[in-house]
Amino acid sequence: MGTVKRVLPPLVFGVLALVLWELTVTLGRIAPFILPAPSAIWAQVVEQRGNIGDAALASGANALAGLIGGSLVAILAALAASRFRALGEVSIPFAALINALPIIALAPILNNMFESTSSVPRRLVTGIVVFFPVFLNLLRGLREVSPVHQELMHSYAAGGWTFARKVRLPGALPHLFTGLRQASSLAVIAAVVAEYFGGLQDGLGARITSAAAFTAYPRAWAYVAGACLLGLTFYLVTLLAERVAMPWKQRLIS
Repeated sequence: MGTVKRVLPPLVFGVLALVLWELTVTLGRIAPFILPAPSAIWAQVVEQRGNIGDAALASGANALAGLIGGSLVAILAALAASRFRALGEVSIPFAALINALPIIALAPILNNMFESTSSVPRRLVTGIVVFFPVFLNLLRGLREVSPVHQELMHSYAAGGWTFARKVRLPGALPHLFTGLRQASSLAVIAAVVAEYFGGLQDGLGARITSAAAFTAYPRAWAYVAGACLLGLTFYLVTLLAERVAMPWKQRLIS
């Protein structure tokens, strides 16, 4: 019953928003190049479902590779920065600088550095975008250790690795998954946007630009819907991984 109460309000709101969208476009006679009707977009989703699925798999592979690679680098960097204070003071401004790099400027440069058939540039862009939220959240969690826990482990004469394994890492898990939840959606966005700037024409971003170039705007919006569904899938999988890794958190919420 509690799940229904949580799911029902956003579901009703979404249906009402789609109905309002349809009525606005139909009654207002809005041109498709400005805003297609949901019914026209849905017709293209049904017609292009095979192509949307193939493009989503290509974009999803790039997003997943970037998410895993960027997260692993961020985790290692956060562990090192929390262990060595001098490194931590330097790493935060450096991470902020990486986060400030615009995808629009970075993607074309990386595409020119590799072959036109390579997926490496898109995965690098995704990894760079993913790095900052995972690094910053995990570093915050590793540093926020309760003084009581510190004194207890010191009284046991626990070493650095034992302290990290027993106290720091378990305590930082909520912060890590907060960063991963943010990064999961950003990974899909970065992968799709990076596809706008050349390379293999097999992903959602390339299909969106191609459809828009041929004024097939409902089809372009159908690929946008595929990108939204892909991002939602990444987010839900991250939530599931969080529940598996921290079952006690769900019990506390319940």
